[in-house]
Amino acid sequence: MKTLNIAVIYLPGNNCEEESLRVVLANGMDGRIVRWNQLKGIEKFDGYMITGGWAYEDRIRAGVIASKDPIISKIKKEAEKGKPVLGICNGAQVLVETGMVPGISGKVDMALAPNKNPFVSGYYCTWVGMRSVQKKGRTAFTKTYDEGELIPLPIAHGEGRFLSANPDVMKQLKKNNQIVFQYCDDKAKVNDEFPWNPNGSTDAIAAVCNKEGNVMAIMPHPERASFVSQYLNYGPKVQAQGDIKMMQAPAIANNMITSMKKYIEGRK
Repeated sequence: MKTLNIAVIYLPGNNCEEESLRVVLANGMDGRIVRWNQLKGIEKFDGYMITGGWAYEDRIRAGVIASKDPIISKIKKEAEKGKPVLGICNGAQVLVETGMVPGISGKVDMALAPNKNPFVSGYYCTWVGMRSVQKKGRTAFTKTYDEGELIPLPIAHGEGRFLSANPDVMKQLKKNNQIVFQYCDDKAKVNDEFPWNPNGSTDAIAAVCNKEGNVMAIMPHPERASFVSQYLNYGPKVQAQGDIKMMQAPAIANNMITSMKKYIEGRK
């Protein structure tokens, strides 16, 4: 079988491309960091990751300038063919600003608004609990997760609050099973209160997909929690102390990329 090839999209001001590429390679796929002005051949990739950071300095609002970039338009066309697109943090903001997620009306249906919590105004960085909402296999990114599974991973953003001014959009998200992950407590119970919901996101939403399930916008960072060594207080890391091989083993957040690989293999 041909080796799968993932484009890790770098936009001016982003800063998570190396971590994202590392996870792609660790899952047995080929990958390449593709700059925003490298349009030639972008259609030849099997999947795409749009990384975190501050594309175009988040001017006007996070993700809106990047969403107009020609490379994003090309990726949108590839997504319409069924290819997976994973937008992480700033990448999630880009996908929402394009209307690719949630993709209900073909226009921008949602916003990622400034964080809302009782202690921090603006940028907030911490570890959170996240719960898988979908039944296994509903999306390209949940093929290796059980419904209700707990995934600890970090957030680092100033505008991560999923919301919509149109109540019908939120109804459609639930009807179409487009809410992929929600913030939760350490028992995997969804909790809409701070600190479990770290940014005031509607219904504690951490990630949303398009109707087809091949495009997902997620605010937490799976690429920063894909290996045991990246965690703080985490059972497998405690057990791995003194064993470099165990430290480099995949952690549960890595399943998102494993699932993406399985999805692509299923399309071949």
